[in-house]
Amino acid sequence: MENDRHPSGAPWRNFYGRFRGKTIRNSQQDYLDNDLIPLSPGPISWEENPERTPLDLNTVFPGKDVWLEIGFGGGEHLVHMAETYPDIGLIGCEPFINGVAMLLGKIRKADVDNLRVHPGDVRDLFDVLPDNSLSKVFLNYPDPWPKKRHHRRRFVTPEHLAPLHRVMKPGAELRVATDIKDYVRQTLEEVPPQGFEWLAEGPADWRDPWGDWISTRYEQKALREGRTPHYLTFLRI
Repeated sequence: MENDRHPSGAPWRNFYGRFRGKTIRNSQQDYLDNDLIPLSPGPISWEENPERTPLDLNTVFPGKDVWLEIGFGGGEHLVHMAETYPDIGLIGCEPFINGVAMLLGKIRKADVDNLRVHPGDVRDLFDVLPDNSLSKVFLNYPDPWPKKRHHRRRFVTPEHLAPLHRVMKPGAELRVATDIKDYVRQTLEEVPPQGFEWLAEGPADWRDPWGDWISTRYEQKALREGRTPHYLTFLRI
């Protein structure tokens, strides 16, 4: 394709994964129809924002630090953080629409108002996030892409980490939780060269969860299947 561009003007980016799974229940469709647009952090898509004007996060979250969860799954951790830190603004990014619907139901039940949702590729969100705008980022149980030939699809590659570094504030914290040993290996190899420092002085720093952690359904599945969670903390430098 000419200039590697989509007809909308967007960069032509390969996306690996699913956008939709099993049938959406009527109640979940109600959440998607009525709650999703009001919870948008602003114009992100190329159709809405072809000039790629940065989001005005101070209008979305006046006077708040902003945190991001990349791939929030069913939304348990994201809603837990919104409830635990009402003075923080949170953005959740997830392309899998079934997970988005699950999150919206949890938001409605919890009645939190400090959370916004981008139902799409995090790379599109990176395009419009201002520089040095995020104080904390969560990457919890990302898709492991276990086959060696698919490791380049993992989030912990320069394609994602370079723009992530740009949008995080100096001193901001990146948390990575995974039960896949080879994902730990690649994370420790790829993340520091992109401008992050691993904050670990002993085994407890990657074996013990964070004090405000809530175990997700993905983690519970890993534990049932005998896999060991790892909790990696990095500082944006």
